Amino acid sequence: MDALSWLAAAVALCSAATTAVLGYWQQRRIREVERLDYMDRYSASLAWSTFDLQSRLFNILTGHERDTTPGPTRGYLTIFLVHGTEREAELARRSTVFVLAEYLGWVEILRRDLQFLDLGNSGQNRKVVTQLYRISETFNGSFDRRDALRLFRIQQRAIGGVMIHPDSEPGRRRCLDYAEFCARLDTDSTFAAWFADLLADVDAIAADAVPALTRLRALQQQLVELIDLLDPDAARFPQFHRKVYGEVAGNYGS
Repeated sequence: MDALSWLAAAVALCSAATTAVLGYWQQRRIREVERLDYMDRYSASLAWSTFDLQSRLFNILTGHERDTTPGPTRGYLTIFLVHGTEREAELARRSTVFVLAEYLGWVEILRRDLQFLDLGNSGQNRKVVTQLYRISETFNGSFDRRDALRLFRIQQRAIGGVMIHPDSEPGRRRCLDYAEFCARLDTDSTFAAWFADLLADVDAIAADAVPALTRLRALQQQLVELIDLLDPDAARFPQFHRKVYGEVAGNYGS
């Protein structure tokens, strides 16, 4: 082979190697963009479901304070579940369980599609994972013999799993909305069985919140902290005061 042939072969080899390297980095870049897109989309949904759950817990907690303070004011569950119409009571009961289940649904979606370990190496992401674990432990822990809203970790995952919309797919998953959730409760006995105890727990809390206060307070505080991690610049929830956890909870109710 003459020098020209050797040169042509070398150029071709270098070209092939360059193409392969560029292809590898392009595919890696595409995967990174997809991962970041998933994270952004899922973290927004998780943040909103976290907000909705902590808001309901805030309303229950402040409602308990109102119920035990002399005066005409009454709390959320007392107004709507204890003394409300049948329709109001069912809305209060089901919506409370729904916001809890939706939160667990988004946690399970995050677990399945990003596997937690694929959240990247940033310290912020590790803090999110740690906070999710803390909240899971609070659901799992035993605080009183009646233990309203106690969910073992396997129950948390199972409830999260049944809340994932059956038509969604990896990378584009979503949870059941409230109307779909209620329809499934009414028509699917297997689905409804996962929520029977939680619905009963809401009634128990409405009758006497004291045994559940330790868990409710811990969960509401930890959920507020999770929102701070998911929305560190207050882009989604700009009206809230940040980082003063002893005072911030009062600004999170709705």
